[in-house]
Amino acid sequence: MPGKNLVACCVAAFASLSLYAQTPVVQAGNIVKVKTEGQVVNIQAEHANAQVIVYSPTVIRIRLNKETLADDFSYAVVGKPEQAKVSIAQSNGDITVQTDSLKAVISAKPFAVSFYNTAGQLLNKDEDGLTTSWIGTEVTTYKKMQDGERFIGLGEKNGNLDRVGTGYTNWNTDAFGYSTAQDPLYSTIPFYIGIHHGLTYGIFFDNSYESAFNFGASNDRFSSFGAKSGEMNYYFIGNSNVAGIIQSYTALTGRMPMPPLWSLGYQQNRYSYYPDTEVYRIAQTLREKKIPADGITLDIHYMDAYKLFTWNKDRFPEPKKMTDKLASMGFKTTVIVDPGIKAEKGYDAYEDGLKENIFLKYNDGKNYAGQVWPGWCNFPDFTSSKGRNWWQKQVTRFANDGISGIWNDMNEIATWGQKFPSNVVFDFDGHPTTHLQGHNVYALQMTRASYEGAKASMNKRPFLLTRAGYAGLQRYTAIWTGDNRSEDDHMLAGVRLLNSLGLSGVAFTGMDIGGFTGNPSVNLYTRWMQLGAFLPYFRNHTAVNTKSSEPWTFGEESMEISRNYVNMRYRLLPYLYSTFYEATQDGMPVVRSLAIDYTHDAAIYKSPYQDQFLFGKSIMVAPVEGNREIAKVYLPKNNWYDLYNDKALQGGQETLVELSMQKLPLYVKESSIIPMQSLIQSTMEKPTDTLTLHIYKGDITNSFVYYEDDGESFNYQQGAYYKRLIEYNPANKEIVLNAAQGSFASKFKTITFVLHGFSGVGDIKVNGSAATAKDGQFSFLSPISRFDPQGGVTDIDHCAVKLLSVANGKDKFSITYQ
Repeated sequence: MPGKNLVACCVAAFASLSLYAQTPVVQAGNIVKVKTEGQVVNIQAEHANAQVIVYSPTVIRIRLNKETLADDFSYAVVGKPEQAKVSIAQSNGDITVQTDSLKAVISAKPFAVSFYNTAGQLLNKDEDGLTTSWIGTEVTTYKKMQDGERFIGLGEKNGNLDRVGTGYTNWNTDAFGYSTAQDPLYSTIPFYIGIHHGLTYGIFFDNSYESAFNFGASNDRFSSFGAKSGEMNYYFIGNSNVAGIIQSYTALTGRMPMPPLWSLGYQQNRYSYYPDTEVYRIAQTLREKKIPADGITLDIHYMDAYKLFTWNKDRFPEPKKMTDKLASMGFKTTVIVDPGIKAEKGYDAYEDGLKENIFLKYNDGKNYAGQVWPGWCNFPDFTSSKGRNWWQKQVTRFANDGISGIWNDMNEIATWGQKFPSNVVFDFDGHPTTHLQGHNVYALQMTRASYEGAKASMNKRPFLLTRAGYAGLQRYTAIWTGDNRSEDDHMLAGVRLLNSLGLSGVAFTGMDIGGFTGNPSVNLYTRWMQLGAFLPYFRNHTAVNTKSSEPWTFGEESMEISRNYVNMRYRLLPYLYSTFYEATQDGMPVVRSLAIDYTHDAAIYKSPYQDQFLFGKSIMVAPVEGNREIAKVYLPKNNWYDLYNDKALQGGQETLVELSMQKLPLYVKESSIIPMQSLIQSTMEKPTDTLTLHIYKGDITNSFVYYEDDGESFNYQQGAYYKRLIEYNPANKEIVLNAAQGSFASKFKTITFVLHGFSGVGDIKVNGSAATAKDGQFSFLSPISRFDPQGGVTDIDHCAVKLLSVANGKDKFSITYQ
């Protein structure tokens, strides 16, 4: 009967509404109270407390908690709120917070946040009906998915450059031999950049509990980020370009210091080189075969039974004598350290750790023990100042033994079984918590302790490398992508990992060249060595029980090709070092995803092109697999030069490139400024006193900050540097070297300008006086031997250039041409 059906429908609808009302999903609800204090808006909602904090004109922070907001504490954020011009107003309960760059609107019924630029364009907003909510202790913020929205960054994450349609977990994981789709990996950087409708924004979610990011995976409605516990605590960054977002993010989380110059050279490693005679053999062979190199790294077999801060005296009877001999050959030594201290009576590090009471403990006060290489180990609490100070004291042993670099490994925390107990207590610098919150920041604090200890004891810039980390790791250490595989797709996946890390504020990155597990083919190894020359950290590394992976072990032709690219790396050191200086100033990476400069060009996100990157601001690298004979390369807008022969190429087009194993596809952007030096075998060797300054004729104005210092001390922080702004203005037909800044004297007495594409110009003048530029040739590579009975060498590409030499000093001077 109709009446009964109506009653049944009403009952069902009421039951549905009742169920919805009783849902375990709790939202903030309506705003009930607002109090403004300067640049901070304190908000009480029905079911939550919130703060809206203006951190800078481009950064607004949002905090939400069901409970009272906790003490403001972060291991990631070191930037302090800036005094900004801020307008805060209320209308019908809604709150508007506006700076000169960004506007946040906080709706009152219910609490929800929207962000706009100064033109009133919507950058990002909470998804209507979902906003921020809790399920138990788990908190998630849901954002409206914009039409065509892209998502990039999020640190060390596999997958495509554009993260749309995928989801990720942040939980630092020992991911040995990981697949190219595996997640999570070793480190956590909960920061991404959103792109839509010609607009860009960034979100940094500072919560070290296990977190999850969803960029439209399994839904057609929202993107989201959340954590299993803790506050909803995120920083919204508004800027008109990706570079500006990276700059604002690194203003929050810090920027890297200048690295030691030697760490930018080629590093030779394997698991493991021992005894000391084998280390000498490797070093001597590098020198005999004239493969430039600056570092040799020792893996765990240098230790006595894998115990930290010890040496195996059978394998390395006189460590200081060995490091001194290596230093005399132009090599610095790096050693690996793990956090686990073997629980063994009489072992001095263990006994001292017990005495100082620095180990992590269960909630009942008993020291936590887990198994790793030495056996059962205790682990320092690096979230305690006492634990960090203890570690710093231990690190002085390395300085005494002549060690220059510390490689922090197994710091996810990795233990056999991979089930670190949740009820282990972390000090968290006076904010006691459990492993659930301490896990993801453990490696960050370990590298902090290693860096501070090494800096104090070595009296020089130390080199640090880590496998794991959290947002802000760039302040202390370089990072590499862990235990990769000797496979073509792993090499390309590694490029995307480095691109993503660069988008996430980490400039000093690398991967194991040749792959850690397995054995690469000759072609793959050769391609990987070519690629490695354009990565920030250039380390060759392979695992135990694999074939040797030094450059000479894949045949003479492969070695000569590899040597050509190592040589190019060393000749490019002035360009690379200056690029690292830029990273210290604005957070820009060395390996730059094309998404930084060509954000809204849809082609760069296509599968064939997403692995391409800029090495610094001028050189575009197109990685290719070992077995590929023809490559598809995309040239973004602007004009380009083929690096090897100066062939002019028009941008904004896709092109097919016939490949030669002897050359990696490399392109130079028009108007580029690239300083180079003569070839050296180690950074301990001085180049000739002539700096070659390559200028590429173009139609766009460009500038480059050239930078020098002593490469090893911290004196640059007191002004002991040589810095010069170089400008190229094609409209004025002028190249200007502005007056040098700083008290450091350049090691180059002469500058030779190498002018590419200037063949038709005349009437060149230096500071208004006529000068003569000679016609010449320049080759980036050396000929490769012909490995056949006839012998000889292969033909080599060269660039037809004009050459002009000028005395170098500190005064401003200009070159004009007609």
